[in-house]
Amino acid sequence: MTTAPWPDHGGDAAALLKRFRLPADHSFEDVSANLNPLGPPPWVADWLVECISGLSRYPEPSYRAARRAIAEHEGVAPEQVLLTNGGADAIFLAAALHAGQRGLIVTPTFGEYARACAAHRLVVTEHALEAPRFGLQTAALDEPVTQADVIFLCRPNNPTGTLVNAVEIERLLSCMPTTATLAVDEAFIDLALDAEPLTPLLARYPQLILLRSMTKFYTLPGLRLGYVLASAEHVAALACHQPPWSVNHLAAELVAPLLADTAFAQRTRQWLAREQPRLGQALTHAGLDVVPSQSCFYLVRPGPALCQRGLSSALLLERLLHHGMLARHTYSFAALDGDWLRLAVRDGSANDRLLKVLHDCVR
Repeated sequence: MTTAPWPDHGGDAAALLKRFRLPADHSFEDVSANLNPLGPPPWVADWLVECISGLSRYPEPSYRAARRAIAEHEGVAPEQVLLTNGGADAIFLAAALHAGQRGLIVTPTFGEYARACAAHRLVVTEHALEAPRFGLQTAALDEPVTQADVIFLCRPNNPTGTLVNAVEIERLLSCMPTTATLAVDEAFIDLALDAEPLTPLLARYPQLILLRSMTKFYTLPGLRLGYVLASAEHVAALACHQPPWSVNHLAAELVAPLLADTAFAQRTRQWLAREQPRLGQALTHAGLDVVPSQSCFYLVRPGPALCQRGLSSALLLERLLHHGMLARHTYSFAALDGDWLRLAVRDGSANDRLLKVLHDCVR
């Protein structure tokens, strides 16, 4: 094995191939990136070609049409919507709102919260969830939230797949100072099972901002498209930190037709309801510890019987890659230290291939 760095995100195979001394053209299937396997919607490619002439013009700077479409979809006012260059842009804007202040991050979670806080000079405290279930009891945050100016919480959480219910979110909001912000990253909320919406809380709690991504649900990570839902005052303040024309023409114009494709959304919900629990049960039967997930991915590690036979998560990661499956390592997630792997839920035949390879690797 070489000293090639661990990649910070899923879907970045080159470093792992180098690390495990595999050729650059090594054949593999990617189960490291959490994307809807049904997308992009089939009409998107032709639509992009038809709209490419718009690249010769600047985007409309306030993105009125896109914001109006999102507002109608979410049941809020257009003034409560800010279009962003992907979910990461929304995260950095939330940190910029509290530059030089104090942040609280619930871990293990997406690494961009810490990166955004560092970029904007926030002093960060972490609240670590306990393995193996990684459940959040918001009562444990009562004192920490009074000391923070912005709290980052992922719902459903990446990489655990766990989801804090709306009652617990409201309880947390009621404990917070009115000058603080609860930034709830809901990048996977459209790929979650039985998730109560938090949008009704926006009217009662101006501290709440919701960070969203459209790239995962529609499988368009290369396009970069996200948005923020918040009070009109918060949206105006966030917009002051956003560069002009930060969202490109194609992404902005694509918002309304994507949201209008209810048939694609219905197919996605049917796929998730069928494949997510099926894969979770099969992973458990394969001898893995599986964190109870409500989203389109699972956090797993070898169970006691496999550990007794000398199988670690690090060894399983290597075996999977040699057998043509690229899993997500967890060395870049605070408090996980590589002890777990994250596996994406894909379509039925792809999940079957993963399970076959997994059984070969744990023998």
